Amino acid sequence: MSSQAARLQASLLQRPVRLRDGGPAHHAALPLRPVLIILHQECSSPGRVGNALRAMGHALDIRRPRFGDPLPDTLDGHAGAVVFGGPMSANDPDDFIRRETAWLAVPLREHRPLLGICLGAQMLARHLGARVAPHPQGRVEVGYYPICPTAAGRAVCGSWPEHVYHWHGEGFDLPLGCELLAEGDDFPVQAFRCGGSYALQFHPDVTYAMLCRWTTRGGERLAAPGARRPEEHFADRAVHDLAERAWLAAFLERWLRPVAAQAA
Repeated sequence: MSSQAARLQASLLQRPVRLRDGGPAHHAALPLRPVLIILHQECSSPGRVGNALRAMGHALDIRRPRFGDPLPDTLDGHAGAVVFGGPMSANDPDDFIRRETAWLAVPLREHRPLLGICLGAQMLARHLGARVAPHPQGRVEVGYYPICPTAAGRAVCGSWPEHVYHWHGEGFDLPLGCELLAEGDDFPVQAFRCGGSYALQFHPDVTYAMLCRWTTRGGERLAAPGARRPEEHFADRAVHDLAERAWLAAFLERWLRPVAAQAA
């Protein structure tokens, strides 16, 4: 090593580590808190959302209340919570559906980041007093469909994909006092926000493996009015998936940014 390189290395080693707010620190940053993951089937996974959260440095605390896993009384130990989809309805009388829907009061009360995807979004809408119901003509969204962000949606995340992946037969009205973030055709409310809580009717979490599994096992939904043919799911994914994946990464960063700033 040359004497000039040695002096540079010594200078760098003497500099204090700085956190995001610019303040000096003499210890490594504390690890990020885990994200609570709520799933509804034994074979379900957090998919691409889980992959993105792990890449951001978060561990995943996966729970399945349907099979007896408890939900925490507080989210003080978590960075946020994600409630995923499933084949059931937010209107079902099952005890776990009622318990999960009521539990959403915890992140809302504590102003913790909450994300509901498909069924999780419908649970959040119902918790906030909105109607969850099938399309009046029995149509579904199964496959890729266009989406249109509102001005509020673009303020949250600037670049939205033109098409996103769906798998649902029910939709929801916009809860009173919430911001509409994105609109659709057959199901007008595609995304909304209530403070730090977000609801997405579509599925940015779907990986290629999940797409294969759903289109193989979901014959009943694929035959419903409005559903895309199986081959369209794969052809459209080749066109639209890159934009949806990029949007998800940017959205999750925005969703958890207040927590990351607080940790720093």
